[in-house]
Amino acid sequence: MSITEQYLLDAYRAQQLGRPSPPAPGAHDWQAVRELRDHWQFRAVTAGRPEHGRLRAALSRWLYDRRPYPGR
Repeated sequence: MSITEQYLLDAYRAQQLGRPSPPAPGAHDWQAVRELRDHWQFRAVTAGRPEHGRLRAALSRWLYDRRPYPGR
């Protein structure tokens, strides 16, 4: 059963029972992504790491520290 079919079945059951219908699939996706990002930032701060720019700093170290050996 797909997500859409499950949603329609749940909405039908809620209507039959006089309850509010459930939120549509994907209605709160961005909110969940924001909460996950906030959780990662919180964990970084509590572990003593910087909360922003860790990925960019790692990539720049990887790219710019790959200098050719002297004499080449």
